[in-house]
Amino acid sequence: MSEAVSVRLPGDIAKRLDELARSLDRPKTYIVTRALREYLEEYEDYLIALHRLNDKDDRAVSEKELVKLGQ
Repeated sequence: MSEAVSVRLPGDIAKRLDELARSLDRPKTYIVTRALREYLEEYEDYLIALHRLNDKDDRAVSEKELVKLGQ
């Protein structure tokens, strides 16, 4: 199921989106959805890493330990 979302883009971003959509022969919705999906995945990973970095009870693992765990 999809949901309509309305956003206002700065002119330069809107122009780039139009040009990219035209060059790829894809709808703008396709490009925006892919871009948001990638951004959200990266940002969620960032938040997990930030939480772990700030968690005083989460023990850091050395490179040697990490390699050993992978064997």
